[in-house]
Amino acid sequence: MRQIYASRRKGRTLVTPVTMKQLLEAGVHFGHQTRRWNPKMQHFIFTERNGIHIIDLQQTVTRLDEAIDFVREVVAGGNDVLIIGTKKQARETVEQEAQRAGLPYVNNRWLGGTLTNFRTIQARIRHMRDLEDRTERGEFARRAKKEQLDIANEIERLNRYFGGIKYLDRLPGAVFVIDTMKEAIAVAECERLGVPIVSLVDTNCDPDPIAYPIPSNDDAIRAIKLILGKIADGAIEGRAAREAGVGAEAYSEEMAQLAAAEEAAAEGEAPEAPASPAAPTAEEPVAAATATASEEQTTG
Repeated sequence: MRQIYASRRKGRTLVTPVTMKQLLEAGVHFGHQTRRWNPKMQHFIFTERNGIHIIDLQQTVTRLDEAIDFVREVVAGGNDVLIIGTKKQARETVEQEAQRAGLPYVNNRWLGGTLTNFRTIQARIRHMRDLEDRTERGEFARRAKKEQLDIANEIERLNRYFGGIKYLDRLPGAVFVIDTMKEAIAVAECERLGVPIVSLVDTNCDPDPIAYPIPSNDDAIRAIKLILGKIADGAIEGRAAREAGVGAEAYSEEMAQLAAAEEAAAEGEAPEAPASPAAPTAEEPVAAATATASEEQTTG
């Protein structure tokens, strides 16, 4: 197994911890029908209810925390995290969150060789950018209308596949995948190149190739938005640390201290040393997951 698990939180982060209530409301706990499960996911399954596997949300919280830490460190180190999510219900969220965090993304179709044949893909991207630049400068203004239309259509087609990675000038430091089954080719390319994978893993997935698996429903739009939003927050924090010229952990600790000092000043008290945020506990919410499973259906 190529999983890379952190035994504890590596450092402070300003990313607001996800709560059990948020996970439940987003339907993160709903896996697939039991007959469609992958036995390798047994460790991440809490129980089964009415033929549906219920994901252990306590582990979701822990694994998500570790994934946020990792993404934060990758971006703080000057590398990109490529977001991959081409299934219909993920496309809009992938584009929005990737753009918010300033990360490259693929949300239409994964072209085989995007990573393993990166030099050829880069040539196509340079061609696309060249056409865009020349169009902006008006170099095609005197061409025949049909030729102008052909050029515009080519730019649109190339942007459909490469628009999210047009500024990716080297292999990413890691990738974040929405659905490893849907993105099997991308996962295989990452494995071949040794690029670490962070991914949602539903109950029908194989977690073995994933360095940082996050057990979660990978079909529900709200679940995708919630998890990817936290990953994007981690990337934003990592970028801020990089721009500040300090490590991600040092930056987070400094910001936490400043926030504590400001809060104490507002209350007229001496600031206390900042504490690492504790992961939410499961207890009642996880039990509620099994109770609600009979009333809801999995989106997968």
